[in-house]
Amino acid sequence: MGERLTSQEYSRRTTLWVVPDIEGETRLDSFVRRCLPHLSLRELRTVLVEEMFRVNGQTAKKGDVVFGGDIITFTGHPDVLAPYPLPEAGLQVPIHYEDESILILDKPSGMATHGFSGRDKGTLANFLVAIRPSLCDVGNNRWEPGILHRLDQGTSGLVVIAKDQNTFDSLRSQFRRGCVRKMYWALVSGKTRGQGEITYALIHDPADRKRMKVVMGKEGKGCRARKWRAITQFRTVAHGGEFSLLRVEIKTGVTHQIRAHLQSIGCPVVGDPLYGNDRPDPFGLGRQFLHAYYLGFRHPQTGKEVAFEGGLPATLRRVLRRLRICL
Repeated sequence: MGERLTSQEYSRRTTLWVVPDIEGETRLDSFVRRCLPHLSLRELRTVLVEEMFRVNGQTAKKGDVVFGGDIITFTGHPDVLAPYPLPEAGLQVPIHYEDESILILDKPSGMATHGFSGRDKGTLANFLVAIRPSLCDVGNNRWEPGILHRLDQGTSGLVVIAKDQNTFDSLRSQFRRGCVRKMYWALVSGKTRGQGEITYALIHDPADRKRMKVVMGKEGKGCRARKWRAITQFRTVAHGGEFSLLRVEIKTGVTHQIRAHLQSIGCPVVGDPLYGNDRPDPFGLGRQFLHAYYLGFRHPQTGKEVAFEGGLPATLRRVLRRLRICL
């Protein structure tokens, strides 16, 4: 493992660059990308739009051109240049299980799984590098230390973390082959019957890139956007008033899959601010009623099938009591 620097130390070492004399005419964004390869493209575009770099003392924009001998300086907050998520020891995330190779966390609602730069705070990744610094060197992406899958910010529940690269690679293979069982509790608006399977493909909504959109029928055949195969299975567990409690299992792992799929059959997740069809939050949750309660997979060290099951957060249990639903 290489030398680990704080954001301030890293910034002090990398706040000034001189374009080599042999460098020909080069776009500023291309040069900065080579100097700071750990910055995501998303974050690089952001800092350039926010004009955090200067060329020869003058404010610079991403389309500007630099030449040999030009001096480029960084003028933003040092956290922007941090090469890893910054540790936040004050974050509270329950540890559901831990052994030598894996860590199971119970992510609270309202916490993002990870960020995209050093200035993103309050994420599961910030918590992980605070309690297990060695995780910075595990995984395929420095902003997702040991993290094998994500939960939406408003979704709570179990997340598995690999503590070493061999474990990460083994579990990653299981996720890709669909060998990991992922089950959720979802409270939806409307009365569902029995069980069902939703297999609509998903695309990024061209009208709102923050959302996913199902494609079906003729729309799907003529769609040129990238489509993701998605399979969501559900079973109705109970009804309470005009609401239904579902046990949901996903066979794929597409962004917003459960939320978009359930909306597509007219049963949006209660409290969902993005897919709730503009319905009010009936219980004042301030989040969607979606909780990842079950993970099952083959343990990378023992080869045995293991399963982990967590309980509902207290706020969600109170809603079920109001509806007189007992699990």
